[in-house]
Amino acid sequence: MLGSSAAQEWRYYGGDAGGMRFSPLTQISRENVNHLARAWTYHTGEIDREGNATDRRRIAPFESTSLVIDGVLYFSTPSSGVIALDADTGAEIWRFDPQANSGKPRQYYQHRGVSYWRSKNGQDQRILYGTFDGRLIALDAKTGKPCTDFGKGGTLDLRAGLEGDQLEALYSVTSAPAIYKDLVITGAMVPEFPSKGPSGRVRAFDVRKGKLVWTFHTIPRPGETGHETWEGDAWKDRTGANVWSTMSVDNERGLIFLPIGSSSYDFYGADRRGANLFSNSLVALNAATGKLVWYFQMVHHDIWDYDMPAQPVLISVTRDGKKIPAVAQVTKMGFVFVLDRLTGKPLFPVEERPVPKSEVPGENAWPTQPFPLKPPPLVRQAFAEQDITDVTPESHKYCAGFFRSMRGGSIFTPYNLDLTLVVPGTLGGGNWSGASFDPKAGYLFVNANELGAIGALEPQPNGSPEKYRRNSKQGEYARFWDENEWPCQKPPWGTLSAINVNTGEIAWRVPLGTVEGVSAKTGSPNLGGTIVANGLIFVGATTDAKFRAFDEMTGEELWSADLEASAYATPVTYLGKKTGKQFVVIAAGGGGFFQGKRSDTLAAYVLPDK
Repeated sequence: MLGSSAAQEWRYYGGDAGGMRFSPLTQISRENVNHLARAWTYHTGEIDREGNATDRRRIAPFESTSLVIDGVLYFSTPSSGVIALDADTGAEIWRFDPQANSGKPRQYYQHRGVSYWRSKNGQDQRILYGTFDGRLIALDAKTGKPCTDFGKGGTLDLRAGLEGDQLEALYSVTSAPAIYKDLVITGAMVPEFPSKGPSGRVRAFDVRKGKLVWTFHTIPRPGETGHETWEGDAWKDRTGANVWSTMSVDNERGLIFLPIGSSSYDFYGADRRGANLFSNSLVALNAATGKLVWYFQMVHHDIWDYDMPAQPVLISVTRDGKKIPAVAQVTKMGFVFVLDRLTGKPLFPVEERPVPKSEVPGENAWPTQPFPLKPPPLVRQAFAEQDITDVTPESHKYCAGFFRSMRGGSIFTPYNLDLTLVVPGTLGGGNWSGASFDPKAGYLFVNANELGAIGALEPQPNGSPEKYRRNSKQGEYARFWDENEWPCQKPPWGTLSAINVNTGEIAWRVPLGTVEGVSAKTGSPNLGGTIVANGLIFVGATTDAKFRAFDEMTGEELWSADLEASAYATPVTYLGKKTGKQFVVIAAGGGGFFQGKRSDTLAAYVLPDK
């Protein structure tokens, strides 16, 4: 349980080490939330105006979730900077810029947050985080100065040991590392193409000196559990199977939970036959040693980029009057897997069902995939002609033509040599937005996308890194949407759902967001998570640049506010140390996968004085 001081703060990315995103604060209620008003606004001075010239991400988004400790608010920026503010006023205390005086053009990338560590006597307090160029940095929480006893001058080079072509490969830390006692534990974002590259291993370092303590090989080596799931030498020099999202820690039981991503190349696996552990798995380790405790693979031999995108949520499930420690994992497929936290066994039945075969030469798609019977899928997992959008005649005509040019249209349909529709796609389901949990109500809250993906596997010239690569006229990561970027499915396009984890049933589901130019309550594509406090769910996430509060028991929208740009981030709530007021704060920057306004805003809301 949180102590009284911690309960008033937001000490972890997920509120607590287990990622519940729950606050016990009660000042803001269902009765007064409609009076929330802007308390202060902070501008970082950072906007990525050039963007990344790929078809995956146009402009680096401002996705940071703040921490609040002892009256100070800490957050990261798209250029891997860290800023500390007075949590009551928004006044800047310090800022750290890891690109200062680099002599190179400034780089921008999504960055979701930092972590906090405090020694037992409280004298040593550190902010630890990773950067877009693969560094792990320790800062003095009070001054923002590098902790010179950590690594080399406050920095560890996580890319150390890379060689050859890997030196130029992607290796970034964009999520807050995990903290367990005096360890800082981190994964990384690594290439999704080609298949050979930097390892996706997870490593733990001493938080004071930066010394390596343990390593977990997410692609098992000879003699390690799961090695037999990689045929031949497929495991060698393989990239992917990485933890790019956020890990969770059970401090009481000494466990760390890893949401592991897809092995590369994401869409073609002829050179990695087998189930490919531990890719697309939730893995529990002994947090002190890195030793494997259990695993549960949620996609076998992934060829859809259905990686585990979200922080696992450590919850409790009530059965026959007894509380079972559990973990809930949100997925891109729209499934939510609920597992026993100690054993990894499903708490609701999971069936292995046959799925379509691949027609691509050399590909050996796994014949079955796991389907949990409860909770029900949060999004549609198949698409037919009658599902084509009808929000406008123009959109219907465009999408109908688009649909008739493709084959497929369901979950686990392999991408084939001709244009294929997969529903949900790589931005579908729960994504990295994750979930929040109210332990009193037993409800898990998940915002999700209804969005398909399209592509065909194209043969590559001799000598290419891969024999086939996914592509389309709209690019490698094309979405099933129209010229306005409105999804081609009938609405809702974005939803907010409440799951009763004790019964496995969906308690309610409502559209989340609106789309300009469409009169219907469509919901909108969304990225960025929820938090829950005193019967209220707070969420930004939507493309319509609004911040909202919902009644957690009914899904009724009780409040909304206009933001400078869409808030593709998770909010936080805390009690001001000086004012004693409950604040709700969110980053609003736009950018990322969706069109729209851009900003550098951190916005704080509070109830006005009576």
